[in-house]
Amino acid sequence: MKRSELVALVDMDGTLCDYEGAMARDLEKIRNPQEPPLKMREHHSVPWLRERVELIRRQPGWWAGLERLKLGFDVLEELRALEFELHILTKGPAQATSAWTEKLQWCQRHVPDARVTVTMDKGLVYGKVLVDDWPEYIERWLTWRPRGLVIMPAQPWNEDFQHPNVLRYDGRNLDVVKTSLRAVKERALALPPDDVPPLPES
Repeated sequence: MKRSELVALVDMDGTLCDYEGAMARDLEKIRNPQEPPLKMREHHSVPWLRERVELIRRQPGWWAGLERLKLGFDVLEELRALEFELHILTKGPAQATSAWTEKLQWCQRHVPDARVTVTMDKGLVYGKVLVDDWPEYIERWLTWRPRGLVIMPAQPWNEDFQHPNVLRYDGRNLDVVKTSLRAVKERALALPPDDVPPLPES
């Protein structure tokens, strides 16, 4: 089996780095005392909050300075141990073009052994395994990879999400994660060398 066939795609925001924590902290800094405390992910649906989010995301160095998340790095270490080819797969914000460069800088600092793909559509990228926290992106990817495995680091916004191909990792079930990843590798080793599904047509 070629090494390039054993690809693991690993998300950044909410998986490897604490986007939500940093955003909540910085939104709180500019919240008017008369405004109610913000609810998690509320800024996705409230127009005036989205404007504040874009202001924060455009600040130089904001993306490059995001803190690491333990759950994502737990899974990353297991992928390394099983010799998966690591690819960081992250969405590039259309309104914050500096994020594309800073995301690469973050990866070079924290995950220097991984290749990096910044894209507008994560669903079109090939891999045997996806590690991602966001249900919408997971469903999009599984549309094209019905046999793919998803490891989903536990977050409040995905606690009710279920799918037969998705394993939610909460820090207490690492043995199950290891077993599932090992099974993916064993299946890949058993396949003919060219048994790699094609990318979907655009």
